[in-house]
Amino acid sequence: MARANRHYIPNYVWHITHRCHKKEFLLKFLKDRKRWVYWLFVAKKRFGLRILNYTVTSNHIHLLVIDNGREVIPKSIQLVAGRTAQEYNQGKKRKGAFWEDRYHATAIETDIHLIRYMMYIDLNMVRAGVVKHPCEWAMSGYDEIQNPPDRYALIDIKGLIELCGLSNKEQLRHEYKQWVEAAINDNGLRREFCWTASIAVGSRRFVEDTKVKLCLKAHGRKVEEGNDKFVLKEPIVPYNAHLSAKKDLLRHENMYCWG
Repeated sequence: MARANRHYIPNYVWHITHRCHKKEFLLKFLKDRKRWVYWLFVAKKRFGLRILNYTVTSNHIHLLVIDNGREVIPKSIQLVAGRTAQEYNQGKKRKGAFWEDRYHATAIETDIHLIRYMMYIDLNMVRAGVVKHPCEWAMSGYDEIQNPPDRYALIDIKGLIELCGLSNKEQLRHEYKQWVEAAINDNGLRREFCWTASIAVGSRRFVEDTKVKLCLKAHGRKVEEGNDKFVLKEPIVPYNAHLSAKKDLLRHENMYCWG
């Protein structure tokens, strides 16, 4: 999977997804989800991570961040994922992997696509049928956008206002609430895998520019048009590329492992 530390492009917005090992529900308890959020706050203070939105579910996380330093994102994910796993395994007297070995990063264009993706994150548990409205799921950025705290804030509200082309916190709160409720009422809850399984999502120009900036890391990746967006697709790897004795593409020692 693509990784943000291999994709450093200054001031880009990246959507990070990280799943629990074998999609197990290792974050099903509120206290464990709260610890992930706590370490996210530590990463913000320690490394200057700029957070635009997030959601912690029972078996994976979504994180929307701005790339504001070459090592900021990888160091932050290493801290948050590592400490969350360490505390969980020690508390449960458990051994073994907590996370899948890779986190995935998708570049999101900072226009209507950013707004749509923010809603996609906050509506995650609504799509899953766990809650009827994102305000009912505490471990997401929706409540903080609606009621920004004076202290210990996670989300970069000022940056979010600028990226969404709005004027102030009140306008952000009002407009975002309307957008989310419209998506729920208009049955805009379908799962769109392009947000989580692509290298870049946005306009044709943004996606093609991203491909150029990634140079060799995007070699062979295809730009495809969706319903109302363009995506830079991940490569499709043959199912038996690592499981059979026969190598369909290259010899094992010559294979290039993405990320």
